[in-house]
Amino acid sequence: MDKNKTQVQNYAIPANLSDPFLQQWIKPDNNPLVVPERSINKTAFRDPTTAWSKDFTHWVKANNPLHSRNGTGNWECLDFYPVSVSGKNGLDTSVMGSNVKHVLKVSLDVTRYEYYTLGTYSLEEDVYIFDEEMVDGWNGLRYDYGNFYASKSFFDPSKNRRILWAWANESDSKADRDNKSWADIQLIPRTIVLDPNGKQLIQWPVVEVETLRRKKVKLSNKMLVKGKKIKIKGITAAQADVEVTFSFNSLDKAEPFDPRWDIYDAQNICSQKGSTVEGGLGPFGLLTLASRNLEEYTPVFFRVFKAQNKHLVLMCSDASRSTLKDGTGAYRPSFAGFVDVDLTGNNLSLRSLIDHSVVESFGAGGKTCITSRVYPTLAIYDNAHLYAFNNGIETVNIDIYAFNNGIETVKIDSLKVWSMNRPEQMNQ
Repeated sequence: MDKNKTQVQNYAIPANLSDPFLQQWIKPDNNPLVVPERSINKTAFRDPTTAWSKDFTHWVKANNPLHSRNGTGNWECLDFYPVSVSGKNGLDTSVMGSNVKHVLKVSLDVTRYEYYTLGTYSLEEDVYIFDEEMVDGWNGLRYDYGNFYASKSFFDPSKNRRILWAWANESDSKADRDNKSWADIQLIPRTIVLDPNGKQLIQWPVVEVETLRRKKVKLSNKMLVKGKKIKIKGITAAQADVEVTFSFNSLDKAEPFDPRWDIYDAQNICSQKGSTVEGGLGPFGLLTLASRNLEEYTPVFFRVFKAQNKHLVLMCSDASRSTLKDGTGAYRPSFAGFVDVDLTGNNLSLRSLIDHSVVESFGAGGKTCITSRVYPTLAIYDNAHLYAFNNGIETVNIDIYAFNNGIETVKIDSLKVWSMNRPEQMNQ
């Protein structure tokens, strides 16, 4: 970027190819490679993605865009790749064919969220057309309904999988950010595949994360009747991997979905219907990074509604109660998204990866994902707890809670929790 804020595309090469860590880089003299034309906003010409290229050096502007959408603001960190219609393997970017759908993902600078559509790519016409049932724009599908941005995916040929890796910015105040020795973090890599229903993607933490698991605690067939509590001990709650499956007898007590609500505004619904607001079927889930007396906690939970002709499952990760620290300048919303899941079996699953200031949650096997950045002041290190409880207001001195604030009895079919090592502790 120059003094006029003109953005261009440059490249760099390793200074020493024999260095296994490639610590030094050089910008060749033939930079920049791509410069914005007059028809392009030169202050918003950044973060491109290369799908395929002849030599990555000589670039020619296409006659027509692959896809465009007015009124969505600056597009960043685009991603475009194929997914298999059948099977769980990832695909190399160049794969085409009748058994393939394509994904177009955009990071929208205006909302700071990521959206994607599924569709068809024509190599001959060099155009992408999204499926009719897809919503293109701010009400579309998201990779993650929380603090998750600027993701990139790549094909891993060693295990035939596509891996997604994203960035999460700090969400505390500017003053706190200025006092840190770092800025923002990379999240846990995820595998990404097409849901068998063909309507969305499914994400899951890469299997390598499981090598960090150590001490394990498990429960099964435990009823979460309102007013009852389940006590679990023996894990490090500030760094944990939790997998839990909840079940319920019926959907009869699901509360009505207010027709005045906007189906696309899950975040606002969650802020109204939080973890302490009693419902019919829910809220039930986990309280992560919680202090002993519940002054601080980040609940991750489900709530089931009855709409006109179907049931709706709301998944929330509410950072609004995550800290006692003055929130001036901080970003602590009630992140939320709806889960497109079949409730025929009367059960819902949840996995949460917890790491001090990050909670990454995967609902219904990865159909809906929510990441929260939080900064507790009491619930840190050995003073952090996970809670499993029936009424989130009452104080209980336990290590883990699962909770149910609804009318319908909920059962924990299976709950498994692992304390997590740091990567450098794996061989210790």
